[in-house]
Amino acid sequence: MNKKFFTAKPIRSLICLAVGVFVSTAHAETMTATSWGGAYSKSQIEAMQKPFTASTGIQILPEEYNGGLAEIQAQVKTGNVKWDVVDVELAEALRGCDDGLFETIDASRLPAGADGVPAAQDFIKGRLTKCAVGSVFYSNVVAYDKARYPGSGPKKIEDFFDLKKFPGKRGLKKEPNVNLEMALLADGVKPDDVYNVLSTPKGLDRAFAKLDTIKKNVVWWQAGAQPAQLLASGEVAMTTVYHGRIYDADMKDGKNFAIVWDGQVQVPDLFVIVKGSKHVAAAQDFIRFATGTKPLADQTKFIPYGPSRKSSMAFVSADVKPWLPNADHAGRSMSTNAEWWADHADDVNQRFANWLAQ
Repeated sequence: MNKKFFTAKPIRSLICLAVGVFVSTAHAETMTATSWGGAYSKSQIEAMQKPFTASTGIQILPEEYNGGLAEIQAQVKTGNVKWDVVDVELAEALRGCDDGLFETIDASRLPAGADGVPAAQDFIKGRLTKCAVGSVFYSNVVAYDKARYPGSGPKKIEDFFDLKKFPGKRGLKKEPNVNLEMALLADGVKPDDVYNVLSTPKGLDRAFAKLDTIKKNVVWWQAGAQPAQLLASGEVAMTTVYHGRIYDADMKDGKNFAIVWDGQVQVPDLFVIVKGSKHVAAAQDFIRFATGTKPLADQTKFIPYGPSRKSSMAFVSADVKPWLPNADHAGRSMSTNAEWWADHADDVNQRFANWLAQ
């Protein structure tokens, strides 16, 4: 992994940011901002980091990772904290806060929405926690290359598991999250019942049994950019993918990929600050800026992820809105239950590792 840093120039006085945030950092600093890479990181660079630099003089060069808490745990445990701001999913935000991996964030200091609504009311429910501030939410979906299935292509999550009707390799992320939910949806479980079923030994067995039906045909991926690459190379016929990567491939790279919205699993992303960061004040300033109404809306110009602030929707282009996860898509959808994963991740991850090794 290439290590990248952003440095701060001295700030001689309080600077009023465009969204009403006041930066109080008074010393030159070197910091990191860690995210998921690819089109997603680019959207943050363009919509958040460059405007922040223009307002403060702080230069931001981001790091990349593939998610999870392992690298953060190692830094905190050894006291060798190299990361400052990190983009994490909600389950990791909750677990990491409980485990003492993140600094607390004072949500009362977040700016009001552009419409004047206080931040506590402007953010979607559940996107402000003790240690994290919501940025966007995306969907895990199934996607395929239209050229692979001329005529009538896959339309529902069941089709992903139907190797007879839709032959070919399948791409899956190498972790149980989302895979288990989609497996149960494809096995007839209603979205509202998925986590109740997963909470029982029999239900967990059911989800893994459904994954067994395609296991021999799976190509595993880990980085967010890989699914679109797997489709483009023809290595897989269908794959699970973060929906914004398909938007990027079609709109910017001229691909002819299609999304199956049925069975989508929505996941929120949030910003946290690693415990022991030497640059907490500047990191807090950045998070307050980046999660303002306008930066969150501007991010949709580069990737169609849903803003965590309600006030941002007024600034989202009409051309982009149909690509958002919460647009009026046909089929079943559900949101990840971050609390469930925070409570069950260790056991389920071990079960998944054992299943992979079989």
